[in-house]
Amino acid sequence: MPVFPRMSRLIESRWMELPRIVAIGSGVLQELPQICSRLHLQGQALIITGPHTRNVMANAIQDLLEPEGYRTEILICSASRLEEVDRAENAARESGAGFLIGAGGGRSIDIAKLASMKADLPYLSIPTAASHDGICSSQASLTVNGEATSVKAQSPLAIVADSKIISQAPARLLAAGCGDIISNFTAILDWQLAFRLRNEEYSEYASALSGMTARMIAERAADIRPGLEESARIVIKALISSGVAMSIAGSSRPASGSEHKFAHAVNRIAPGKALHGELCGLGSIIMMYLHGGDWRMIRSALETVGAPTSASQLGLEPETVVSALVRAHEIRPERYTILDSGLNQIAASRAAEATGII
Repeated sequence: MPVFPRMSRLIESRWMELPRIVAIGSGVLQELPQICSRLHLQGQALIITGPHTRNVMANAIQDLLEPEGYRTEILICSASRLEEVDRAENAARESGAGFLIGAGGGRSIDIAKLASMKADLPYLSIPTAASHDGICSSQASLTVNGEATSVKAQSPLAIVADSKIISQAPARLLAAGCGDIISNFTAILDWQLAFRLRNEEYSEYASALSGMTARMIAERAADIRPGLEESARIVIKALISSGVAMSIAGSSRPASGSEHKFAHAVNRIAPGKALHGELCGLGSIIMMYLHGGDWRMIRSALETVGAPTSASQLGLEPETVVSALVRAHEIRPERYTILDSGLNQIAASRAAEATGII
């Protein structure tokens, strides 16, 4: 695998936002009132959740906060769209909320982080699944004009990750989270490539932290099993570390490269077929092959955690994979990756076949 560059272009001074409190463990949700008090949060809490996670998390948060003097309001959001962000922002302003809580999956947390930033309020991240690294990062993923887009937001003031609750999430979500983290391997290689060829800003610290989280999942893949709290803790810690790496870099670069472009391209062609982390993991196998690295290691780690390693496992046609590889460079053209010289159809087919994706 290529080594890290010895020299980095200096990154200009910028604010670095990191959570003040990170609580991970069995039953830590019960500590939420003390965490809010420790952070001097006051007034009403606007709890943003989804239709499937209200009963799992939002109602429990209400029951914990209201006896401690916090007023609460629940807002159910059903889509990762700017309209939902605006609705959440308006609800926060109209209710006089003092802080927001994103409780649920990536959609609820992304809406909370953007709405809280627009309303100039802090927010807390309370995930119900270890399926994405957005639980900590200052980047939000939204659908804009039918396209999945990464939007700059703010980091949570605190993260409360209850491993007892998270371990009960569907096994597919845990495997998807592993795929999202393992794809950091190729995101880093793309970032280094952009540094060498385009003189893009590069942070060795953020890159090293991102790489460490990917290695942690790959090396402990055999220990990650659905339904186990220890497995949930392993993946949650890795996802939070990945989010911190993005906060250090000031962008999603440490965790988003050609494999993410591929994932978004697949969603353009065949929307709703697979989870984001599943597609990123699949893409990272091919991208590591293109980089000349150890793609078999990535494939093996994904298989071990139960993540898909072929198009057929996700119900994707071979033509969809090849077309996504050819068109992926159209996604975020300002972000240079190994795909941005453009793969033709023959080369794309060869790479997908050589790695067993199709």
